[in-house]
Amino acid sequence: MQAKVLHADHFAVPEEILHSFHGEQVPVGFETWLEDGLEEISLVNDDQPTLFVAHLPAVLDWLHGLDTPKALEKEPCDIPVLLYDKELVFDRLLFHYDGTPSSARLINNFLKFFSNVITNSKATIISPSFIPKSKMKEEQEIIQHVVEHTAEASFIKFNFCRIGDFWSYAVKHECTLLVTTKNYQTDLAKVLFHFYRGGMWYDRLSFYLAP
Repeated sequence: MQAKVLHADHFAVPEEILHSFHGEQVPVGFETWLEDGLEEISLVNDDQPTLFVAHLPAVLDWLHGLDTPKALEKEPCDIPVLLYDKELVFDRLLFHYDGTPSSARLINNFLKFFSNVITNSKATIISPSFIPKSKMKEEQEIIQHVVEHTAEASFIKFNFCRIGDFWSYAVKHECTLLVTTKNYQTDLAKVLFHFYRGGMWYDRLSFYLAP
């Protein structure tokens, strides 16, 4: 994946809680790297990060210090962001496909980037109830790609239009990683801000946000 923005100065969240990963794919044992203290890792001779990583509790502590919740980035950059909670687990993936080319690209990039660590994952793809005929081929290709990269995949259609709907589904079904677009950053911040440590909180759910 290529990144146009190289620095974390586009983020509103404090830089000290951000960490960068450099490489075309995450390696086996990526979760251990997180557990071992998030020292910067580089697998290629390239200074461009391919992923920003942040511990979700630290992000939420920052959010709760604000008068009102706001997006993590002042303006979204091309580099994906991974927010992990208690631990990063790839057991149950939830993909948000909204029928757009950018959504298809996001999912395909995720599958390639994390291919070394999701072969044993169970995946669910949520797609809009109505997809134009012109998009059906793309939808089927996305489903096939997810099937090829994971151990088990299911496909459902819901008219979800808010990130809170996806979050609620993920919590109810004990998903461990929600893959969605950065377009929902502000709304996601609001959901996390209001539900953090509440009765519905599920501390095994992480978030992957990409343009």
